[in-house]
Amino acid sequence: MNKDIVFDALEFAVKAHRGQYRKGTNVPYIVHPIGVGKILIDCDCTNEVVVAGFLHDTVEDTPVTIEDIKKAFGEYVAFIVKSVSEPDKSDTWENRKKHTIEISKTAPLEVLLVEIADKLDNIKGLREACITDSMSVWNRFKRGKEKQEWYYRTLSQVLTERLKQEPGLTLARQFASEVEWVFKE
Repeated sequence: MNKDIVFDALEFAVKAHRGQYRKGTNVPYIVHPIGVGKILIDCDCTNEVVVAGFLHDTVEDTPVTIEDIKKAFGEYVAFIVKSVSEPDKSDTWENRKKHTIEISKTAPLEVLLVEIADKLDNIKGLREACITDSMSVWNRFKRGKEKQEWYYRTLSQVLTERLKQEPGLTLARQFASEVEWVFKE
């Protein structure tokens, strides 16, 4: 896969997420997929994994379909994106998060790398919000701090157990450290 595909994916994601903002902020949503892609680039992941990182939320949060991803970026990228996407956004938050945890227990490495880069970028954003907004950060979520803590701690445990080699090992350690900071007593 050539390097141009990374730029193609970035442009695709920017168009797909146009007009969206991070929950409870005025930050354009695209900052998150870019952050995920950057984490994966910094870890020397393959172009397919980086592309999936840029596109990881397009199927979940935009009109883009998995077929659109497959047509533009190939079957393997589509497989990764589909694997990290929640299958039914109308299901309860708890069921959707349990699904993510269960998938992470058996998913292939490339899927885990996109999953952990996604969650690492999210938890870093939470840490920054905790510093600037203190406890009001939890008001952004329908499920408060206690439920968020359950999800992040459980996912951290699963990903730490699964990612025993680089680059996943370092990402798992970073994620666990961020989770501990955000949910410290």
